[in-house]
Amino acid sequence: MRTNHEIKTRHALLDEKGRLIEPGYTKGLMMDYDKTKHKGGKLRLKEWDYYLITCDDFAVALTVADNAYMGLDSYSLLDFRTGFQHTAGPMSIMPMGKLNMPETSETGNVYSSDKNHFMEFIHNGDHRILKFEMKNFLDGKTFSGEIRLDCPEMESMVVVTPWKEKDTAFYYNQKINCMPATGTVKFGDEEYTFPEGKSFGTLDWGRGVWTYENTWYWGSASGQINGVPFGFNIGYGFGDTSNASENMLFYDGKCHKLDLVDFGMPEENVMDEWTMTSSDNRFNMKFKPFFNDHTNISAGIICEKAEKLFGMLNGTAVLDDGTVLEIKDIPVFHEKVHHKW
Repeated sequence: MRTNHEIKTRHALLDEKGRLIEPGYTKGLMMDYDKTKHKGGKLRLKEWDYYLITCDDFAVALTVADNAYMGLDSYSLLDFRTGFQHTAGPMSIMPMGKLNMPETSETGNVYSSDKNHFMEFIHNGDHRILKFEMKNFLDGKTFSGEIRLDCPEMESMVVVTPWKEKDTAFYYNQKINCMPATGTVKFGDEEYTFPEGKSFGTLDWGRGVWTYENTWYWGSASGQINGVPFGFNIGYGFGDTSNASENMLFYDGKCHKLDLVDFGMPEENVMDEWTMTSSDNRFNMKFKPFFNDHTNISAGIICEKAEKLFGMLNGTAVLDDGTVLEIKDIPVFHEKVHHKW
């Protein structure tokens, strides 16, 4: 087992040369991010808010990203019952910070639009409202909706990582899991209503200067065990994680730190069962995918090849105090992404 460095004192994220002051992890936002302080080149800053809202039957994913030379608004609808999946991702050229992405996830709103679509993420303190509409999402049909995510007091995963190959590259990321979700989305004449008590949202809040080509693995779950909120965040490939991994369990509003996690992704067929383990023996799971939102996109200097899998997880997870949780049929999301951007 290696050391995971926990940051415990609030201070600026970057020094005067644009380098991370203190790589590590926290259980909530503690670093003060000022986008004007980065020295990684004006075209390399990446800022995004990504929401994934799931229930047993379907999922919605919404993204607003300002990646300096490229902006992206992404709308996804996935119906696990029928196998339907579609993503539309209108791009813009050279937003260069015009979206005014908030420098913290704790306040501020996000809005992006053009003549055919809009997306708005509204922060109201104890809850968030996600509103969106996209005309001609597919076959001339409109995709629209309004979703509420409650924000109870709880800890979250925050990781701060550099890149070995570039000292001004960094990743500042927060995952907020287990936000209770309600609301309805429409695709044409079809309605999808998130059932109360069985629907949860996750926020992936990312800010940083990235290197051009990366491959990462990410896994996320938000649900309940016997009525108690439970979830996790696992991942690697996001820079140099020698100071800390981003692997955490979430239970009843508290974070429980894990060490390294082996995803156990099958080499031949990703739809086969995965065997997932952690180096501290606190995460032992079987993951059986039932849905793959596969993408293979190439547009000039930008490309993405991704396996984005949804399925059920079974196994055991161990909290910091040694309590063993039995995990049975928790819905989860896992992905492997190769990105040039």
